[in-house]
Amino acid sequence: MGGPILNTNPIKRTALYDSHLAAGGKMVPFAGWEMPIQYDSIKAEHLAVRQSVGLFDVSHMGEITFDGPDAIAAVQNLVSNDAAKLAINQAMYSGLLYDNGTFVDDVLVYRLGETRYMLCVNAANADKDFAWMQARTAGDVTVEDISPRIAQIAVQGPRSAEILAKLASIDPLSLNYYWCAYGDVCGHRMLVSRTGYTGELGFELYMDNEFAPEIWRALFDAGKPFDIKPAGLGARDTLRLEAGMPLYGHDIDDTTTPFEAGLGWIVKLKKGPFIGSQALAEQRRAGVTRKLIGFETLDRRVPRPGQDLKADGHVIGKVTSGGPGFAIDKMIGMGYVAISYAEPGTELLLDLRGRDIPVRVVALPFYSQTRKS
Repeated sequence: MGGPILNTNPIKRTALYDSHLAAGGKMVPFAGWEMPIQYDSIKAEHLAVRQSVGLFDVSHMGEITFDGPDAIAAVQNLVSNDAAKLAINQAMYSGLLYDNGTFVDDVLVYRLGETRYMLCVNAANADKDFAWMQARTAGDVTVEDISPRIAQIAVQGPRSAEILAKLASIDPLSLNYYWCAYGDVCGHRMLVSRTGYTGELGFELYMDNEFAPEIWRALFDAGKPFDIKPAGLGARDTLRLEAGMPLYGHDIDDTTTPFEAGLGWIVKLKKGPFIGSQALAEQRRAGVTRKLIGFETLDRRVPRPGQDLKADGHVIGKVTSGGPGFAIDKMIGMGYVAISYAEPGTELLLDLRGRDIPVRVVALPFYSQTRKS
């Protein structure tokens, strides 16, 4: 019988947990963390990012570093994109793949020094990714999971650079898209990266945990003239969906390849062998049989993951993501369909609880800064 049962995997909290409670955040379990799903309404937070600025706690994401003379060889073997092309302080989006070419995870790869790289990984995959990388890394390189001591705050939206400029020692707009630099924010040294998951101008700040509450408060104070809002996981999901960005566990996973997901641009077969390269070379030669598409409903009902997509009297695919496109005033989704039904303009049917409703395939992204509607 014995004593009490111990929880060996207690839920984790970021350094900003108390800040979320103070802001009225509705906390929910997510990928082993207790995170804010929303503060106000998801729509209000979404539109704040599209129209002005929003602030996200993304400290649950993982950070794994590679240091040493063989760091580049290790990273090149692990990721599908060509990290050898990165200049110092440049980042790229890439896939971490299994031997069969499907996703272990999707990651950001940063080159932070001559022989130092950092991979930012999804929260739900952080432990798995670290073990995967360690087991497949050899040579004179040290692989370290620095996630426990790193907080990450994302400031996103058209006014994000103006707000950050008030606090930072570097000009945020001096950074090109997918570039980064070390600088001081409120007197604390951190990595400032011009990246994000919203489709808007934005920046992600990597810092020591101890600085996070101070930086969060300072960003809010600086953003008050622009009606800055805290934004939770709900808005993060609707924003990335509008921007046509895939979500691991929904639109990409261990059953999908970059070519099927429309991410062939992150596969650089010419760089030399990497984990999954042989399978992807074979798939490129043979061609894909299905493709990730975007679609909009024609009667305003909201699509949800797992629903069937139909055409010609039979099921031809499934929804992987769905929800409201608040900035474009449409109900939108993504899903995999047989390749012959993937052309924009194709009309399909969505099985919504036993009733078929019309949807139309559209080009991704649904929303972009240069295609506002």
